Amino acid sequence: MELNRRTLIAGAAAAGVTAATSGTAHAKGGHRPVKSLFGRLADGTKIYSWSLQNGGTRLKVLSYGGIVQSLEIPDRRGRYTNVSLGFDNVEDYVSSSPYFGALIGRYGNRIGKGRFTLDGKAYQLSVNDGANSLHGGSKGFDKAVWDIEPFTKGSDVGLYLYYTSFDGEMGYPGTLRTKVTYTLTRSGDWRVDYEATTDKATVVNLTSHVYWNLAGEAGGTIYDHELSIAASRYTPVDSGLIPTGELAKVAGTPFDFRRTKSVGEDIRVAHQQLLYGKGIDHNWVLDKGITSRPQWAATLRDPSSGRTLRIATTEPGLQFYSGNFLDGTLVGTGGSVYRQGDALCLETQHFPDSPNRPSFPSTVLRPGQVYRSTTVHSFDA
Repeated sequence: MELNRRTLIAGAAAAGVTAATSGTAHAKGGHRPVKSLFGRLADGTKIYSWSLQNGGTRLKVLSYGGIVQSLEIPDRRGRYTNVSLGFDNVEDYVSSSPYFGALIGRYGNRIGKGRFTLDGKAYQLSVNDGANSLHGGSKGFDKAVWDIEPFTKGSDVGLYLYYTSFDGEMGYPGTLRTKVTYTLTRSGDWRVDYEATTDKATVVNLTSHVYWNLAGEAGGTIYDHELSIAASRYTPVDSGLIPTGELAKVAGTPFDFRRTKSVGEDIRVAHQQLLYGKGIDHNWVLDKGITSRPQWAATLRDPSSGRTLRIATTEPGLQFYSGNFLDGTLVGTGGSVYRQGDALCLETQHFPDSPNRPSFPSTVLRPGQVYRSTTVHSFDA
């Protein structure tokens, strides 16, 4: 049987992290999540903030979009800062957010022309990125209000997030019941476990859209951050950023991060793929493929602070986006304006446009199956 994530047991009870992903343990001490009112939507719906702390990591999560509103970690001298871009009010998240910190669904990344065919039936999705559908359409999971339950389990603390997407929402077939678990472990890791079931065949590709700047969310450019990605191939795109279907070698291109190099080292090279993306906005084909347990995919380090992020995942792909469309019109939580290159995203995922690419790993979920995916973020300094 071909290995795919529908048959893997990668849920919270079964999945673990290989030793290579474990960072140095921070100071212990988990605290039960604390709930507070963050704001209200235009219709009066209350949006809450949940604050978590464990193992030296501090996390704030919103019920709107499952958004990571802030994530604080210490530098080599023990000084904390928020390393995730975001806003300090609900209104900006509703009107202006380029998916800051959000949960993404039903389908992370792009689907060409917002169309796909499944079991002989054609589906037209919400189109919100030129001619394409991006991150689930005009009202994806990033704009949903999630039900949240806090938990403590042994030395871990966390949140269960629930959302039901009904049949036909944004054009997708089937009622999808989604559960996402955010866990802060005793060593300060932020673990994300995704689960979903459906009552009709559909496509699913869930991810998290945190914008990272390890120097701090107001720390300026990330071009001096050092990055390595465990991938020998990537998926080139056309002018609409839809994969061509090729799995191209990174060797000899600006997309080669098999050895650690600065994000900005090759970002201004005159390469057609960089011109299409106005920088980097591409999916890497992880060498490890789909795995039953999270395995190392990428490491990001800020030399100035020493802060390091290691990402392990069960997913076969990683979308690296270099913040190309931050245009100086958004003011973040620290009061600074966000400009191009002030953050980057490392989104663990299946590949873009997979529903239209039979050669890509399948994103089809059927009744009776359980979608499971796990990503672990480990921090060090």
